[in-house]
Amino acid sequence: MKAVAFYTLGCKVNQYETAALASLFARRGYRIVEDFESIADVYVINTCTVTGTADQKSRQAIRRAIRRNPEAVVVVTGCYAQVNPEAVAGIPGVDVVVGTFGREGLVDLVEEAMRTGRQVVAVREFPAGCKFEELPALFTTRTRAYLKIQEGCRDFCTFCLVPYARGPLRSRKPEAVLAEARRLLAAGFKEVVLTGIHIGLYGCDLQPPVTLAELVARVLELPGIERLRLSSLEPTEVTPELVALIARDSRFCPHLHIPLQSGDDGVLRRMGRRYTTAAYAETVHFLRAKVPEIAITTDVMVGFPGETDAAFARSVAFVRQIGFAGLHVFKFSPRPGTPAATFADQVPGPVKEKRLGVLLEVGAALSHTFAARFSGRTVNVLVEGKNEAGFWEGLSEHYLPVAFTAGGDLRGLIVPVRVREVKGKLLCGELLTEYS
Repeated sequence: MKAVAFYTLGCKVNQYETAALASLFARRGYRIVEDFESIADVYVINTCTVTGTADQKSRQAIRRAIRRNPEAVVVVTGCYAQVNPEAVAGIPGVDVVVGTFGREGLVDLVEEAMRTGRQVVAVREFPAGCKFEELPALFTTRTRAYLKIQEGCRDFCTFCLVPYARGPLRSRKPEAVLAEARRLLAAGFKEVVLTGIHIGLYGCDLQPPVTLAELVARVLELPGIERLRLSSLEPTEVTPELVALIARDSRFCPHLHIPLQSGDDGVLRRMGRRYTTAAYAETVHFLRAKVPEIAITTDVMVGFPGETDAAFARSVAFVRQIGFAGLHVFKFSPRPGTPAATFADQVPGPVKEKRLGVLLEVGAALSHTFAARFSGRTVNVLVEGKNEAGFWEGLSEHYLPVAFTAGGDLRGLIVPVRVREVKGKLLCGELLTEYS
C-alpha cells in the first residue's frame, strides 16, 4: 500500500482542503501518513501565498519533501501554485503542480507522473460560471472539523492576491453543506467550523439566494451538534440575524474573527477596504450590546505603503480602544501583480519590524485582559489532547486555550473546567466533573 503525507500552510480553508485531498487518496487505497517527516511515496504540499514569507515557507516545505525521499512523487497545490505555477514547476524534484481548482482528479495526475516519469502541470484558469468544487473531507481526529461552504473573493483589496488565487465567488449548496455536517457529526465531531474565503457573502450567487445566517440556523437544527463556529467574517457582513443567533443559541460559540487590517482611515482607503474605523467600532458596539462577553479577534497589518508614524499611532490607539480578545499581526508584503506593490512611500523593513513588535506587545496585553475575566469561573473545553507536561489541552467556547489536569481519556469531549489561574491568554484550571 502506497503512503501519502501532507503539509499544510495558511488558513483554515487550506486545512479543510488538505483533509479533502487526503480523502481522495484514501478512497484509492493509499495509506495516510500523519508525520510529514516520515518516508512516504507521495508528498502533497498545500501552499499559501498571502505574504512573501508564506511563499518562502511553501518552497522550504517542498524542498524538505524532496530531500526526505528523492524517489517520491512531490505534489504542490494551493494558492502559491495557482498564482505562480512556473516558479513551482521550476523547482527540481517537483512532479505535479495543481492550483486551487480542478483537484478532483489529483490522484490520477499523481499516478500519471508515477507511470511516465514526466512532470504534470495542471493549473487552470477559472472558467466562466465555475461552480463550487465538491471535495468531502477526511479528518483523522475527532474533535474539531472544518466544513468549507464557500470559495472565492470579489473584493480585490489592493494588497491581496487571494481573488487571483481563489477566483470568483462560489457557494456550496445548502443541501451539500448539511449532508457533510451530518456525516461529520455521525463520525463523532463535537465542533464544526464553517469556513471559506469570504463566507459573509455565502449564498449570494445561489438561486434562490441564501444568507449565511439562514445556513447557520439550519446547521444548528441538526441533531448532535454541540458547537458551531465561523472562521472569519468581514465587518460589513456582521448582520443582525447572525448576531441574534449567537445571542440565543449557546452552541453558536461567542467568538468572531473580524479582520480590521488597520485602525487608520487613510490606510484603510488605500488598502481598498470597504469600511471606516467608525463603522467598525459601531459593529463591535452592536455585537457587545447583544452578546456582552463575545470574543472578537482580528488581523492587523503594519507597514502598509504610506503608513506614517502618526497613522500607525492611530492604528494602535484604535486597537486598544476596541479591546480585542486577540490579534494576528503581520507586516505588509508587496505581492507581485497587486496595486499596493507599486505604491509610493513603501515603509522600510526596520520600521515594519519595530511596528510589528509594538502591536505584538499590545496584542499580548489585550489577550491577557480578556482571558483574565474568566479567572474563578467555569468554562467549557473541547479537549484536543495532552501536552508534553501531561496536562489536557483544548479551547473554550470563547476560543481561549485551556490546560487542566484530570484522569481518564477525555480527548474529543466537552468538559467543564474551573479556571484557577491565567497565564497570558492561557486558562489553567481543574476538571469539575470526573469522566471515566
